[in-house]
Amino acid sequence: MTEPKDPNGEFESVLAYLKESRGFDFTGYKRSSLVRRVRRRMTQIGIDSYPEYIDQLQVNAEEFVALFNTILINVTGFFRDPEAWDYLREHVVPSLLAERSPEEPVRVWSAGCAGGQEAYSLAMLFADAIGIDAFRKRVKIYATDVDEEALVQARQAAYTPAEIEGLSEGQLEQYFELQAGRYCFRKDLRRSVIFGRNDLVQDAPISRIDLLVCRNTLMYFNAETQTKILERFHFALALRGMLFLGKAEMLLSHTRIFEPLDLKRRVFRKADNAPTGYHHFVSPGFSQRAAHEITGLDELREQAVSASPVAQIVVTEDEITALVNAQAEVAFGLSERDIGRPLRDLDISYRPVALRTYVEQARLERRSLRIKDVEWRRSGEAVWYEVHVNPLVGKENKLLGVSVVFHDVSWGRQLLTELEHTNRQLETAYEELQSTNEELETTNEELQSTVEELETTNEELQSANEELETMNEELHSTNDELQTINDALRERSLDLDEVNEFLESVLTSVRSGIVVVDREMRVKAWNRGAEELWGVRREEAEGRHLLNLDIGLPLTELRPAVRDALADAEFHTEIVLDAINRRGRATVVHLWCSALRGANGESQGALLMMEETPAAT
Repeated sequence: MTEPKDPNGEFESVLAYLKESRGFDFTGYKRSSLVRRVRRRMTQIGIDSYPEYIDQLQVNAEEFVALFNTILINVTGFFRDPEAWDYLREHVVPSLLAERSPEEPVRVWSAGCAGGQEAYSLAMLFADAIGIDAFRKRVKIYATDVDEEALVQARQAAYTPAEIEGLSEGQLEQYFELQAGRYCFRKDLRRSVIFGRNDLVQDAPISRIDLLVCRNTLMYFNAETQTKILERFHFALALRGMLFLGKAEMLLSHTRIFEPLDLKRRVFRKADNAPTGYHHFVSPGFSQRAAHEITGLDELREQAVSASPVAQIVVTEDEITALVNAQAEVAFGLSERDIGRPLRDLDISYRPVALRTYVEQARLERRSLRIKDVEWRRSGEAVWYEVHVNPLVGKENKLLGVSVVFHDVSWGRQLLTELEHTNRQLETAYEELQSTNEELETTNEELQSTVEELETTNEELQSANEELETMNEELHSTNDELQTINDALRERSLDLDEVNEFLESVLTSVRSGIVVVDREMRVKAWNRGAEELWGVRREEAEGRHLLNLDIGLPLTELRPAVRDALADAEFHTEIVLDAINRRGRATVVHLWCSALRGANGESQGALLMMEETPAAT
């Protein structure tokens, strides 16, 4: 397949259509790389011309996703380029934390985060440095990209075993949980990482960033767009904030706004004295001509300085007070008597700020200094100043003195405080909204899963209902069988009652005393003849041990015969014993003892039959 020709700038029409239809502005990308990737996609789907490819984009919305995935190569990984990350861990992060108090928040921005591995690498880096609890309280990591598909993957925070290469076993155990074959980043730390869409070319940057990581992203842009993005990065970084780039980005042409900390590892710091505007408005030649033509110029200059709306003092090269304007006199209690005195003898030399150090530095280094956030209490109210210390250089670069100007920034600081408060509220609201959105997505997935589970449960219940119906029929059949068995048992019970009544009649009808014991020699039957003979009722005798009965029969003499009957099913004997009946009279008892034979032919107890013969008087 031949490469598409572009004699009439048709490729630009593709970029214009992407910007108009989807809001992606690729005009700042390097043309060679951009053309090569678009051609690659066109080759994959068999299209030769750019107009034809625009038609394809118009009729096939999914083609946008495929094209963006081709253009925005989301090549990333955990701790990619380990040497640079080691430098970040050992030098950059400790230095950044040392410049801040233990309670001060830390804001990190991962620009071009792709699948989120870089953002989670930063999270692990700071969690190792300050601990899990402090990380949750202090650190916020903002991770942005223009690729929505990559952001969806990043928000899920779930990676395959191939995607977590480069992580140690300790890191996996401490920061990840294995779920369904994928490694998921810890949820409590995940809340500190906020993902959002941000186009580095068009969207506003995130502000007050302490560490900005943008690795191998600038290389896709041309020099003009890179300059624009780097200026936005400079604005985004806080004072002395740090910038961490990739191997492919040098940043050599922007040293005026960034100072290199380690060029090999592409770590830079925001420059403190970056130029912000023009400082010279009058040419030297004009000033010289004006000095000859205007009379009373010295007095005019003195009055101009005195009438200046900002407090100002001027000291000579030897730090002798030369000028004090009216605003300085009112603000700091100075007067004309202080002119000519050494600066060290004035209160203003050490309050509201130690001026002598800055005056000495400006005098030696011949450069302007700016001191921010200087507080001065006047009449019980706090006034905030921004102090500018400027060396005054004359002809032939000779130092004449140093000017100290106090700019009242109280109103601006108040606005800044309100703005910071509003920004914090906005960030909190945004984070809560982001968290709510993520929770809603999770809830939606859980609801979907619940619906599927309910459908499965419904089918299982339907099957269980059918089984219950079958079991019900079986129970009906079993119930009928049980009813038949119950009727049979009722008939048997009646028969048994008749047998028991018959047996009871037999025992009652026999005049002799009859006692039946089991193998434990406990009384099982005690008829009326036994009651009449010994005076012990049936209820008192049954269940008790034969030898424990309190009757007039010498039971100890009876024991051998009973034991023989228990041991031998064929045993039978007759014994005559002297006894005392229930009336307390001496009597002779004829006692027949035989074994109680069971169905198995063995002895189940003993049967005793007793008849009384009155003793001879």
